Amino acid sequence: MGPNDNKKRLDVENILFNTFNTTFLIALCVVMVYPMINTLAISFNDGMDTVRGGIYLWPRIFSLQNYRVVLKMDTIYSAFFMSVSKTIVIVVTNLFFTSMLAYTLSRREYVLRKIITVIFVLTMYFNAGLIPNYLLIKNLGMINTFAVYWVPNIISTFNLIVIRTYIRSIPESFIESAKIDGAREFRIFWQIIMPLCIPTLATIALFVAVGSWNSWFDTFLYNSGKQELSTLQYELQKLLASAMNAGNRTPGGAGANSAAASGASSVATPQSIRAAITAVTAVPILIIYPFLQRYFVNGLAIGGVKE
Repeated sequence: MGPNDNKKRLDVENILFNTFNTTFLIALCVVMVYPMINTLAISFNDGMDTVRGGIYLWPRIFSLQNYRVVLKMDTIYSAFFMSVSKTIVIVVTNLFFTSMLAYTLSRREYVLRKIITVIFVLTMYFNAGLIPNYLLIKNLGMINTFAVYWVPNIISTFNLIVIRTYIRSIPESFIESAKIDGAREFRIFWQIIMPLCIPTLATIALFVAVGSWNSWFDTFLYNSGKQELSTLQYELQKLLASAMNAGNRTPGGAGANSAAASGASSVATPQSIRAAITAVTAVPILIIYPFLQRYFVNGLAIGGVKE
């Protein structure tokens, strides 16, 4: 077999691989994007018409009634402000305290770093459970308070390990130079370590923000008795539960189907309300993500380069 035959075989292999790879990635993108487009189409479709099914990529009967129902809630704007405040406080406190602890545990001269790391890692595998956690929060006097949102989330073990791993990849000469210039540990952490960890912190901030923004069970469990501490997700969850209960009271759904067939006026249904709620809650994250995207890829390559 000559060199030309080997070259042709390699060219055929490259073509086959690139074709398969491109086809697979396109199919994967379609599978991932379709649910979002379908949810958006349902949210803009007439609620009674949605009951018939068959909504795929475009609304069959365009309507804004679903969003009117969601946005006309009396408590939605105060709940939105509470969700934003909660998310900002959780992200800031989690990043600050977790990264500060990560820097401490990354120092080789700290003799207790291994023991403390093991203790934190154990909390990832063993959880006391819902009832002990609730009793702890209650005994600390944080029921129906804003503190219950952010105090239990000050330290995240997974984020701690990620940040510590990244800090260990920072050349030790940076820290030694700062110490020679007379800088103490907190100044080194704040002025040297934190700026160098921006890609990692931005990635973790996105994860923490998404988790905090989508959370509603903490409000249900700890702050359901205080309306001014209610969050957007909890209010929307109550709206969805109310719509589903109203739908279940319709015998067999026959009334909905006949109304849709006769061209009745637009009425929100559980399916359409669910789609509208999903779209409303996703908008803030979609707005924030482009600003953190340039850090996202760098943050996922944590620990890839070592001194």
